[in-house]
Amino acid sequence: MNNGHTGMKTPRVQSQIRKAIVLTVLIIQSAIFIIPLLWIFLSSFKVDMEINQAGGFLYFPKTWTIGNYISILSPGNKQLPVYNWFFNSIIVSGFQTVLALLIYSMSAYAYGKMHFRFKNAIFLTILFLSTFPGITNIIPLYKEMYLLKWLNTPLALIVPGLSGVFNIFLIRQFLASIPNSLIESAKIDGAGEMSIFFRIIMPLIKPVLVVVGLFTFTGSWNDFLWPSIAINNLDRLTLTAGLQLAKGVYGNQVARVSTIACISIIPMIILYLFTQKYFIKGISIQGSVKE
Repeated sequence: MNNGHTGMKTPRVQSQIRKAIVLTVLIIQSAIFIIPLLWIFLSSFKVDMEINQAGGFLYFPKTWTIGNYISILSPGNKQLPVYNWFFNSIIVSGFQTVLALLIYSMSAYAYGKMHFRFKNAIFLTILFLSTFPGITNIIPLYKEMYLLKWLNTPLALIVPGLSGVFNIFLIRQFLASIPNSLIESAKIDGAGEMSIFFRIIMPLIKPVLVVVGLFTFTGSWNDFLWPSIAINNLDRLTLTAGLQLAKGVYGNQVARVSTIACISIIPMIILYLFTQKYFIKGISIQGSVKE
């Protein structure tokens, strides 16, 4: 009886041990990501003297101050116009996301539900080309922007980001869950392709569009290399690209640099908090779709 009772407990004990190991690993991973963010956040409310004296690690400020934020975000800050950079990032990322969602979804609909010659061959070709490192396109892309006279304009930052083949693939996979009979029924009722797309397809693919929108907005907001190359005008830089200038200007003023870093992170946190439900739903549905 005791052996049988012990034998029945063993799987439960093993399960608890596995859960404890997984939980420990997740806590360690979370700490690795959270501790630097917490350090930056706390440092942004300190004065540099306090950071330098105590090493500036994880402790709450003795005297909380928002002076760093007031100074950094002041429209009169001509040396580092963070105020302009922030709105430049909002404009570039916002327009790119809206245009990208329209282009990605229409392309995915064409490749997933429409019929034309060499459809699969064309899609596989551009999917293959997208595997090349993006850095290889920097020089040709710069030359293209120069010929179009788009350098130092928002177009140079918005348009190149509208060719996300992976996002097209993601939406195309999601479209596989929509029955073709639904589209055929709409065609029998006299609906055209554009009507079907905007009235039927778009509402159905909303979860995956939220996921793709988050990917696009985050990628555009965090892009550092291309804005640094395409924009030479100080007032037209994006926030992430301006961080390198902030490090050079402020030097050892850790509190100021941490404040700019916080300003660049906060919009992303707010965005994910408001779209978390749709993001998780889109990922879960996407994971259940099979071609």
